[in-house]
Amino acid sequence: MENHSIIFAFGLTLLAGLATGIGSLMAFFANLTNRKFLSVALGFSAGVMIYVSLVEIFAKSRTALSVALGEKDGYLVAVLAFFSGMALIAIIDKFIPSVADAIEVSPANDKVEDASTEIYMEEQRTLLKTGVFTAVALAIHNFPEGLATFVSAVNDTSLGISIASAIAIHNIPEGIAVAVPIYYATQSKRKAFLYSFLSGMAEPIGALVGYMLLQSFFNDLTFGILFALVAGIMVFIALDELLPTAKRYGEHHLAIYGLVSGMAVMAVSLWLFM
Repeated sequence: MENHSIIFAFGLTLLAGLATGIGSLMAFFANLTNRKFLSVALGFSAGVMIYVSLVEIFAKSRTALSVALGEKDGYLVAVLAFFSGMALIAIIDKFIPSVADAIEVSPANDKVEDASTEIYMEEQRTLLKTGVFTAVALAIHNFPEGLATFVSAVNDTSLGISIASAIAIHNIPEGIAVAVPIYYATQSKRKAFLYSFLSGMAEPIGALVGYMLLQSFFNDLTFGILFALVAGIMVFIALDELLPTAKRYGEHHLAIYGLVSGMAVMAVSLWLFM
């Protein structure tokens, strides 16, 4: 395998991962007092994650597993892996609060009454948990996705460019999903950008580490199971974290409008790169 093709493939994967940072820049324009924006943004993020998981990621998983195991068995394994992903993230949920508590959360107004401060801090921890949860899920999602982009680009340059472009578009709203709740929770643009950026960096890391470790036995079966797990993780987070939080900080319809908008954006991006 020629060195220039490997460098080119890694460059494409890196650019796709950096697109998450573009989405995270939304944190710099967010108004901390505008809860309607927060509600719509969280609903939008949930729509992105649900649509891309069920329409794209799970579909890719089922196709790969059908090739490896046959139509019926492949579908069964895809479904089992999907719900295993949900179970996995539900278990991780028990440990996320300790991660969130370890990150500094500061009240916006030091003069707030003690009781009000306690309520405020609890709300911020909820948002921070949502942001950290989303960052973890997207990092897990981006790891095998980075590997898929890398391998595609090495084998077929045009295919690699198409996949990397589509993933870059996907990563922009995913960056918003991480940055907005963390910014609202910590009021730190630096932290919002950093966590979002790091979740995107799982993409090129996945390309390098995954390729080195799995190149000898990375096949349709491995690919299919990984993507089904990721789909389950992302759907669980959208339903258990993003949507309830979106409704909590705004009107029910605002959260749903954001949800539908997120789905529409992902649908258009997938159509553009078919």
